Amino acid sequence: MITSPQNPRIQRIRALLGSRPKERREAGAFVVVGVRLAEESYTSGWKTQEVLVGENLSPRGQALAEKYASRGIPVEQVSPQVLQSLSDTENSQGILTVVSNQPLPLPNPLNFIVIADAVRDPGNLGTLFRTAAAAGAQALICAPGTVDPTAPKVVRAGMGAHFRIHFSNLNWEEIRGLLQSPPGGSPLHLWVAEAEEGQIYWQADLHSPTALLVGGEAEGASPEGRSLAHELIRIPMPGKSESLNAAVAAAVLLFEVVRQRSG
Repeated sequence: MITSPQNPRIQRIRALLGSRPKERREAGAFVVVGVRLAEESYTSGWKTQEVLVGENLSPRGQALAEKYASRGIPVEQVSPQVLQSLSDTENSQGILTVVSNQPLPLPNPLNFIVIADAVRDPGNLGTLFRTAAAAGAQALICAPGTVDPTAPKVVRAGMGAHFRIHFSNLNWEEIRGLLQSPPGGSPLHLWVAEAEEGQIYWQADLHSPTALLVGGEAEGASPEGRSLAHELIRIPMPGKSESLNAAVAAAVLLFEVVRQRSG
């Protein structure tokens, strides 16, 4: 049992749970907190580096820990004090896992993606993960200025969607290249969400290979994002609101793609 918060393994996990993306990027790993998310990563086949369990682990969590151990993955019990010393364990349910950051490959052919443009709120990006996965989007691309997709609050808000959809951080040149030459060969038509300009979303033709760009909470799409747009798309707001929450706007647009392609 690990009883010291100064244990090197605990210090490493604390760094992965911190606010600096650099730690997770250099380690090529991030932390999954709680039984449900650990189950999602396990059943999705993601590589798990290690597992920490506490004394309050539920029977469901214990069964999961035994599965990890049967795969030869190190499972270590830690004291309640050590669990509390970690920065993101309020809802740990007695289990933390460290998973390698090896997202799913880009599907081929690629015909439906979402681009998060300077979405800085972790809860919004996590909800965007959930919504994109639920709508059947094949990838979530994080443009410059977007919060780290593997930050603890994003992973928690994603509710397991990280393990069901490709995600990656790309610069604008890489995004341009992906739009022009995606796997499968057919260029993606980029629709950029705007509050007051563009086609009303139900009038837009979203049947062809499509990329939807949703801008950040404060300023919307960036100049770089707008410069790549083929067309703008908007959600009418009779209530005269200035804008919608980024994740809410994305949900409306994503499920319009689903509606059109289902019809």
